[in-house]
Amino acid sequence: MTSRALPSTAVSVSACPALRLRRRYSRRPETRPIGYWLAIVSLIGTLGLSAQTPSPDLAPLQRKSQGLSATQASLPVDVLVKSPADADTDLQVICLFRSDPANSLRGSLLEIDQKLGGLLTLLRKDGLFAGSLGETLLIAPRSGAIPARRLLIVGLGDLESFTPDRELLVGTIVFQESNRLGVAHPFFAPTVLDGGKTGIDTGDTAEQFMRGFLRAKAADDFLQSEGVSSGVVPVRLTFLAGAEHAQSTRSGVAKALANAASK
Repeated sequence: MTSRALPSTAVSVSACPALRLRRRYSRRPETRPIGYWLAIVSLIGTLGLSAQTPSPDLAPLQRKSQGLSATQASLPVDVLVKSPADADTDLQVICLFRSDPANSLRGSLLEIDQKLGGLLTLLRKDGLFAGSLGETLLIAPRSGAIPARRLLIVGLGDLESFTPDRELLVGTIVFQESNRLGVAHPFFAPTVLDGGKTGIDTGDTAEQFMRGFLRAKAADDFLQSEGVSSGVVPVRLTFLAGAEHAQSTRSGVAKALANAASK
């Protein structure tokens, strides 16, 4: 005699009072009112939005880039929270104080030095880069060391006597070197704090730098109008800053741009 096994899912509802009772009083999901599902979708959307939207107090620091521009200056500027050691750009500019054993590298400068195999330390130690105000040195990093294709170092002079006014010259140099190298979008990091100078308002530093940069641009704009300009004029600038200094930096940049626009 051949026996036939019933499928494991075959259950007689009429023979199982408990199951019949459960089916009677438990509503299946697909039979819930449409209003119920609309409420659930709305709740999920609200929770998702709350998780993604930073609070007003934290928003200025959490935004990675804040674009700035002035009509007369015609130069978009981005204030970006990023280390110059990680910036992917054709030209990254950093600054170093006068080479002195007491002026140790820290923060992003130390990070760049380590990624370059101690190159900054060797240059300063051997006196190959003195760090005098306005001194420049162009480096073509080895592939894979840092994302930047070229690294320009600008000297800031003596650390102890440094004031933000020196950034006026630095800004002029960065524009002129970008022009000479054919770089349309340079990245700049003042690296004053990482160079060891404390008690400096990053907004003042940014404002003075932008004044110098825009002054050099105005001079080149005039040369262009006369048909005697050479090189590639920078059409955009990215200013790097630490998260805690981003808002102050942005204010300084905006002040310089507004002043240029009013002239």
